[in-house]
Amino acid sequence: MLDPDLCRRARLARDARFDGRFVTAVLTTGIYCRPICPATPPRERNVRYYESALAAAAAGFRPCLRCRPDSAPDSPGWRGTQTTLERALHLIDEGALETGSLGTLCERLGIGERYLRRLFQERVGVSPKSYALHRQCLFAKQLLHQTCLPITEVAYASGFRSLRRFNDAFRRHIGRAPRELRRRAGTPDEALTLTLAYRPPYAWAALRDFLAGRAIDGLEWVGEGHYGRTLRRGEARGHFTAEHCPEHHAFRVRLALDDLSALAPVVRRIRRLLDLDADTATIEAHLHQAAPSLPLIEGLRLPGTWSPFEAGVRALLGQQISVTAARRLVETLVTTLGEPLANHRCFPTPEVIAASDLAFLGMPESRRATLRRFAAWYAAGEAGDDPAAWTTLKGIGLWTAHYAALRGTGHPDIWLAGDAGVRRALPRLGDADPTAAAPWRSYLTLQLWCHDRVSRTTMEPTP
Repeated sequence: MLDPDLCRRARLARDARFDGRFVTAVLTTGIYCRPICPATPPRERNVRYYESALAAAAAGFRPCLRCRPDSAPDSPGWRGTQTTLERALHLIDEGALETGSLGTLCERLGIGERYLRRLFQERVGVSPKSYALHRQCLFAKQLLHQTCLPITEVAYASGFRSLRRFNDAFRRHIGRAPRELRRRAGTPDEALTLTLAYRPPYAWAALRDFLAGRAIDGLEWVGEGHYGRTLRRGEARGHFTAEHCPEHHAFRVRLALDDLSALAPVVRRIRRLLDLDADTATIEAHLHQAAPSLPLIEGLRLPGTWSPFEAGVRALLGQQISVTAARRLVETLVTTLGEPLANHRCFPTPEVIAASDLAFLGMPESRRATLRRFAAWYAAGEAGDDPAAWTTLKGIGLWTAHYAALRGTGHPDIWLAGDAGVRRALPRLGDADPTAAAPWRSYLTLQLWCHDRVSRTTMEPTP
């Protein structure tokens, strides 16, 4: 439950650390805002606090046009911890109800439609379809504010196949017509640029150094203030560069994508890769209680990869060797099998890897066979979206599955007990029990990796 006094102090101070953790709805205007809204603060008696933009919209409020609640960092706290609900929200965010029916989604979840509807009403306050439509409309609102895309392309990029349906849904969920929000004109060939916000602090230097140490030539590029890479999502291909803007608590992301229908899931994946939705203040307060003797690096974020499959391949190629040697193997794989994209290459698909003998990779044949089996398994759609299930495949152990879950899915509670870097830094925990850090053990693992890097001038998560 929200603490009204804490919310009041946060909104009056315009504290960016609370951005995305709640919204402020104003009774006299019918508008809801972010805690950092620059407008004159309303009187407390005219204010109501909600845990999410969706909850405020369901109560009849419309989003503010100044602070744009659609641009706030997402806060998973209001979603609860129930596994089925979390998975349903994840699949809907990935477009499950844009490309399929509610029945198909329930089949993937292994539950009935009535149960899913009741779960959403109890925990989210709306039906699954209303949740999906609201997310689509908020993303469309962000595109209308931040890009020069024509309204028809905004509708398409937001998952709508009919402009009329888009206009109706937008009016119902946002309270205005889409063209009323279009503030500036632009040429169609302007670069697609979005601003993705986060809650400070953000330890960009630590994340940048981690990614730079593993960046694959031709696939990724890392600089003092930016990270970029090629991407593939279904049949869509493109690339992005995310430039860190610490003064705005955000990343400015320049995107090139050949199919705008993939834009929404691509943006969500970029947020996950950069761990923009983490509430590090809450996480680090918990870690401090669990391990009081460990000096914490403020704002540390999980270093993501583009997909669980890519994370799994990188983990398999990195088994029992150094980070430098693993990086060379991945570069060889990308150079040999990756599809060219302008001056870069995409990461090879499961089908391409499964069809290759991988003789060009300098490693034992048993490991090449494991990589082929893993790729074939993934290509057949049998791997699923949970790396924990990969251990049933010969050659894949717990470390590989856990490492892929941490970097490929952003799982917050992975403890790599057998990792060499973790073992070396473990004395810094003193008598603390790592299990007490749950459900944030991934961040404890990363803190220990960073301390190991400081002592060894490397950040090497080797098994």
